[in-house]
Amino acid sequence: MIPFGTRLREAMDTRGPLCVGIDPHASLLAQWGLGDDIAGLERFTRTTVEALADRVAVLKPQSAFFERFGSRGVAVLEKAVEEARAAGALVLMDAKRGDIGSTMGAYAATYLDPASPLFSDAVTVSPYLGFGSLRPALDAAAAAGSGVFVLALTSNPEGAEVQRATAADGRSLAQLMLDHMAAENADAKPLGSVGAVVGATLGDAGVNLAINGPLLAPGIGAQGATPADLPGVFGAAVGNVVPSVSRGVLRHGPDLAGLRGSAERFADEVRAAVEGR
Repeated sequence: MIPFGTRLREAMDTRGPLCVGIDPHASLLAQWGLGDDIAGLERFTRTTVEALADRVAVLKPQSAFFERFGSRGVAVLEKAVEEARAAGALVLMDAKRGDIGSTMGAYAATYLDPASPLFSDAVTVSPYLGFGSLRPALDAAAAAGSGVFVLALTSNPEGAEVQRATAADGRSLAQLMLDHMAAENADAKPLGSVGAVVGATLGDAGVNLAINGPLLAPGIGAQGATPADLPGVFGAAVGNVVPSVSRGVLRHGPDLAGLRGSAERFADEVRAAVEGR
């Protein structure tokens, strides 16, 4: 089984590093002229996958926007995962799961077991029940050749209340989690499969991001960050950054050419920022 980090590095090198979110919230459905219902959800999701799955490195469906429609919404999500992966995109399920013991194991089975209809190339998880609570997901991902992206320094301003708090040894909680990730990736080449979520809106991350793994950077576009901000936030680790854009691309739908053109422009801007650092 080829590890996720290896597959992601190849996808970033061939397709560019961009990740595009699939976030069918009510305001975007309305902007596309669609109803806030299953028909609208299906049209929005199918169009986004059709437009982008054969050209971007990563597609990131936000599971909450599908779950709110119940079982029919989850069925749409299952189909999107299947079709996006078939077209060559890596699917990062943005679920932000975090729990302990058998419950964490069940979350891991949902997204990281190849037998599951929601099996994804990677999933976002929360470590703030203790990094060790993630062990079922870490082990399941390793067994399946999948990855995990662990929340470290998120783009929402409320996150600093916990993530910048000081641990008993003087490190910030975010740095403590990043150091755990670095340990998980210690022997990986060319890129580890345990990634961190670090907001592109931070200005200066103020932590050591040398985790030998991918760095998912939300906040590009509607939240105010631009690709030009990436070198300042990520420094020497910028080559491992996977910038995530959602509304900045999705607002150009439902036109396929508009979605594709916007994604290509963001990808070009990211390349220019990374190569010119």
